[in-house]
Amino acid sequence: MEKDAKIYIAGHRGMVGSAIHRKLIASGFSNFVLRTSAELDLRNQQAVANFFATEKPDYVFLAAAKVGGILANNTFRADFLYENLAIQNNVIHQSYVQGVKKLLFLGSSCIYPKLAPQPIKEEYLLTGLLEPTNEPYAIAKIAGIKLCEAYHAQYGCNFISVMPTNLYGYNDNYHPEHSHVLPALIRRFHEAKMANLPTVEIWGSGTPKREFLFADDLAHACLFLMEKYDEPQLINIGTGQDLSVKDLALLIKDIVGYQGDLRFDSSKPDGTPRKLMDVSNVQALGWHHTTSLHEGIRMAYEDFLARPIN
Repeated sequence: MEKDAKIYIAGHRGMVGSAIHRKLIASGFSNFVLRTSAELDLRNQQAVANFFATEKPDYVFLAAAKVGGILANNTFRADFLYENLAIQNNVIHQSYVQGVKKLLFLGSSCIYPKLAPQPIKEEYLLTGLLEPTNEPYAIAKIAGIKLCEAYHAQYGCNFISVMPTNLYGYNDNYHPEHSHVLPALIRRFHEAKMANLPTVEIWGSGTPKREFLFADDLAHACLFLMEKYDEPQLINIGTGQDLSVKDLALLIKDIVGYQGDLRFDSSKPDGTPRKLMDVSNVQALGWHHTTSLHEGIRMAYEDFLARPIN
């Protein structure tokens, strides 16, 4: 990307979008066009069309989405499907209409089958049934991937799709019911520490294994791929390392400094048994993560402490 190119980051105030913004600034880019959700409703087709026609960005990072953990995904199924489809359709189509040089679409590891072989290769997409609790979100993201592929095939658009593993970091969502597992545990352990509670409840059995990537590492991968990857095939982004939810909880407990015990509620859903990404393709291009899980959680906890939490 040219240093003076006009760059639109959709979702620039979210965890991923803000990390991409920081990375681009640090790399010498300065010509950004940014809109909050209050200023531009990406679900509104005409509003998005007007925005692209007026601003005509050169490059687009599509990091805007309706996101949440197991409970939110399973509760607001219609919202997750409709809103994410609308956001993607509008931004991707207008990027084609207005001749955007390159677009990067951010998906999610939940696009893969629930029982996919491990580690998960990109070609496992659409080879099995999805995890039921987040199926609507996953289907929306799969549609976004296929939309980028279709515009590439039919119109020659340089639209790429990247699939990050589970993310955490600065500006994460710590909502007590709608957050993902890692930020949810940070909040739960912190509140238990402050209240001197004897136990902390963990959803599920603690046996599922998960992989976690610091959002600023993802941002580096996004810039790296925007400059070095032009293939229509989706590409995984992750660490290639995972751990059980129980071990994650013990790690967060240690970093937060909580002294009580853990209690696992097996009546709550576990979700997919394991989700480890095969990251050999992105590593072959020369990208590797740099933030260890312990260091990343420490930085995320410091960010949690520095911000007002609702």
